[in-house]
Amino acid sequence: MLRIAVVGGGISGLACAYAIESLAARSNRAVSVILLEKDERLGGKIWSRREEGYLCEWGPNGFLDNKPMTLDLCRQLDIEQQLLPSDDNARKRFIYSAGQLHRLPENGPAFLRSPLISWPGKLRLAAELFVPQYNGAGDETLAEFARRRLGSEALEKLIAPMVSGIFAGDPETMSLKSCFPRIHELERDYGGLLRAMLRLARQKKQERKAGRAVASAAGPGGVLTSFAGGIQDLTDALGSAISGQIMTGKTVASIGRASGGYRLQFEDGGELDVERVVIATPAYATARMLEPLSPKAVEILDAIPYAPMNVVCFGYRQEQIGHDLDGFGYLIPGAEGCSTLGTLWDSSIFPQRAPAGQVLLRSMMGGATNLAAIGDDDETVARKVKADLRRIMGIAAEPDFVRVFRHAKAIPQYIRGHAAQVERLVAETDRWPGLVVTGNAYYGVGLNDCVRASTAAAERVLK
Repeated sequence: MLRIAVVGGGISGLACAYAIESLAARSNRAVSVILLEKDERLGGKIWSRREEGYLCEWGPNGFLDNKPMTLDLCRQLDIEQQLLPSDDNARKRFIYSAGQLHRLPENGPAFLRSPLISWPGKLRLAAELFVPQYNGAGDETLAEFARRRLGSEALEKLIAPMVSGIFAGDPETMSLKSCFPRIHELERDYGGLLRAMLRLARQKKQERKAGRAVASAAGPGGVLTSFAGGIQDLTDALGSAISGQIMTGKTVASIGRASGGYRLQFEDGGELDVERVVIATPAYATARMLEPLSPKAVEILDAIPYAPMNVVCFGYRQEQIGHDLDGFGYLIPGAEGCSTLGTLWDSSIFPQRAPAGQVLLRSMMGGATNLAAIGDDDETVARKVKADLRRIMGIAAEPDFVRVFRHAKAIPQYIRGHAAQVERLVAETDRWPGLVVTGNAYYGVGLNDCVRASTAAAERVLK
């Protein structure tokens, strides 16, 4: 029987272990999966915490249903009927700029009416149609791309807040190709974004006439989706569905070669010999494990930076909030000088996230542009969040419920040259048959990306 260790019990490790068992069963292969997790609980950064009637997400709060990976996984786990799409009002998203919240326009007429972008900024965006296609050989940053094609105002008020909301990142350092590969492809294939939208819109119209279903031409789209008990319902279901051995509280200190495979050394002095290994831990933890095998892999992994993040949950009585909470929440451009990156109106996005008559707000603080925030104590963090909520939403009341969750290394940063570094890493790990690395540090930080990469890792380790 083939023994396979999966190191890491977050969404990537759990999905990979489940995929290994599923793929092996379909091909009648006998495998024994051993899942190893250093914490006493499974789920990694996915942790849905119910406290005092509030449901607070410690990490991510869901996934977009526009890609099939996670939806397919839910069908396999027989939890598809438990999926909870976000409220339709959650499609309304806002940017705080010049002292007020502006709804992000969803179409051309709404964009023209919106005061978020000035008329010179709008004209600059329209001029994107005439910007030459990028022919450089280098890996453009998001800021370089945005200035070149869309203008500085669009970078400041649209692109930078979006990057902070998704990656907690700095557009001046983040790679366009690695962070938003679809946008990179649109310029490459069509010569520009407006050209691509026009061409795809025509194609969509033609395919509709022919009776064929087509994907949207306008960005990623999708509905944010979770479960009534929070996104942890997914990792809990995966943990229950894995038939192999699950060992929590087991920290892998190093991985070395052994007869017929690999030997895992634990921090408590124990050992485990297996034929194959999948490492589904953060890049910095993976680097420590691979020190006996590959100094080159360690160098590549250690070069992947992580942004810190404070997640701050505030609960209020409904009557304390004078502001309309009809929407998803808002992001804040850095030029506004706020302490937070933005705030989600969690109890408006999903029902039953707050007790009856209460509301739950979840603010983000830190990221690559505010590294020092992780060092603030809880009192300072709460004070800064309250100041931003008062300034932006006019909330003067003290919250009834406060929770501060800290992530010193929250989200991997796909900086310039990331794709080339990942290629180097794969080439290096390919030197060690039966050893595969996966996780959100390589091919995408979203939950869908992790599930897709984990399935690919399962296929590779079974080859």
